[in-house]
Amino acid sequence: MTHVLDRAIVIKLGGSIYDSRDSVITDIIELQKRGEPLIIVHGGASLVTQWLARQNHETMFHEGERITDEASLEMVTAVLAGLVNKEIVATILNAGGRAVGISGVDGGLIQGKIRERARGYIGAVVRVNPAPLEALVSAGFIPVVAPVSFNAFEKNEGERALLNINGDTVAGAIAAELKVSRLVFLTDVDGLMDSRKRLLGRIDSSQAAELLKSGTASGGMIPKLKACIQAAGNHTTTCSIINGSRPHCLKNELTGGNTGTEITPDLE
Repeated sequence: MTHVLDRAIVIKLGGSIYDSRDSVITDIIELQKRGEPLIIVHGGASLVTQWLARQNHETMFHEGERITDEASLEMVTAVLAGLVNKEIVATILNAGGRAVGISGVDGGLIQGKIRERARGYIGAVVRVNPAPLEALVSAGFIPVVAPVSFNAFEKNEGERALLNINGDTVAGAIAAELKVSRLVFLTDVDGLMDSRKRLLGRIDSSQAAELLKSGTASGGMIPKLKACIQAAGNHTTTCSIINGSRPHCLKNELTGGNTGTEITPDLE
């Protein structure tokens, strides 16, 4: 693993803040100009749902993840790896940054398998190939990763070679594999709440696991916490879940901290 990726920052850009990301992009470009190696993983579930609704296609979710039949898989691929990915890249370029948009399919970056066939093409990550990220970051670009991934393992005859893997899960897998310094989730809430709806400022991986087990974390927070637990399991990555709609949230979190929920590796 190259040293530049050891100190990288993985940023998960939530689809829920897709329309309010201006200051986030400003922060990202400032970090890039300071020489910080960055990797962006993005979502866009709400936009996919809108496009599916135009086709009169019903959307169903389970534990924060879209049930993905073949028609949904095609729309996920078109919207996330196409429209959303390229608009984010274009926004970074327009603001003076350097970025390249890819998906988990490109270069075999995210290789997975169907997790439960009853839920369609929802995938689980089996392997992360860091080579595409190493090449782009070393060349001075920010990789902008759409979570559409490669169906590489245990594929039945006739099944598509694409997978819909949750963007939070992809971000966590990349952070875990690369042993990056930080993983930051930008979402539309202030952070993780306890059972009394109070913001949890700092917890460790074991406490995060207890919140999952108790059911305190629900919906879209489930894959985020699972990703944080996976990433923090390498004992090098600190994770944050913050409100991406707040001005300069990313800069404030990375310079001062305490802007949302921080999840740290367990003490050995």
